[in-house]
Amino acid sequence: MAGKLRVTQVRSTISHIARNRATVRALGLKGIGSTVEVADNDATRGMVRQVRFLVTVEEVADGAPTKGGRTTRPATRPAEDVGVAPASSPAPADREETE
Repeated sequence: MAGKLRVTQVRSTISHIARNRATVRALGLKGIGSTVEVADNDATRGMVRQVRFLVTVEEVADGAPTKGGRTTRPATRPAEDVGVAPASSPAPADREETE
């Protein structure tokens, strides 16, 4: 499990239990849109799994360049092996074809 995880907060912690708020804060996230890179180990994966509905996750290679600070938009898909379900697309609209 060498490497890092890029964790981005995409939902507010308002109206969530104190334990979830504390976990998000312990990951280093300060608000919606903030992004941090944390070590990829069992402890941080467990933390991310506990607040998976508030964050998105990407795996980052060891030598990959990083952008520091806040990102302008959240990641599109979370890492699948962290235990976070991938983003689902809406069902296609039923269209009647006329011939």
